[in-house]
Formats: sequence, C-alpha cells, structure tokens
Amino acid sequence: MIRWSELAKNSLEQKISLLYQHAQFVMAIRYYRYKVNLYLLGDDYIEVFVNHKKATIEQISLLDRGHTRMNFYSDQIKLSTPW
Repeated sequence: MIRWSELAKNSLEQKISLLYQHAQFVMAIRYYRYKVNLYLLGDDYIEVFVNHKKATIEQISLLDRGHTRMNFYSDQIKLSTPW
C-alpha cells in the first residue's frame, strides 16, 4: 500500500494517477474557488484541490487536521485518527 510519504515525492501528474489507483474517495466540499476532494490513502487523508472553473487539479496535499477547513469535513463525516 502506498503512503503519503511515497506519493509526495512524485510530480502532480503522477500523484493524480497513483491517488486514483490506490486511494478511496471519501467526500467533496466547496472551499473558496476550489472543489476539494478528500481521499483516504492507507491511514492518510489526502486533499485534492480542483479549480472547477479551469477544470484543473492545482494541488494535492496531506490533510492538515489543524486547519479551519476541518469544520467542513467534521460536519459531514467522522474522521478516524490513524495514530
């Protein structure tokens, strides 16, 4: 099973491919100009920032559990703590 530490070393295009092959989609939220898709990759939650107006993925990053964006997720699902 691939983990974030391995995924992070790849280009954006490779991250997209690996994420879609190995991760499970959890949910999506709207956050400013982005649609943010949340995926579960092993024990790691990964956010994919999609600029829906440009139809492009602009960023893929490990979920920052301390960010205020967590309120959008926690209102809809219970995120497990992998550690």
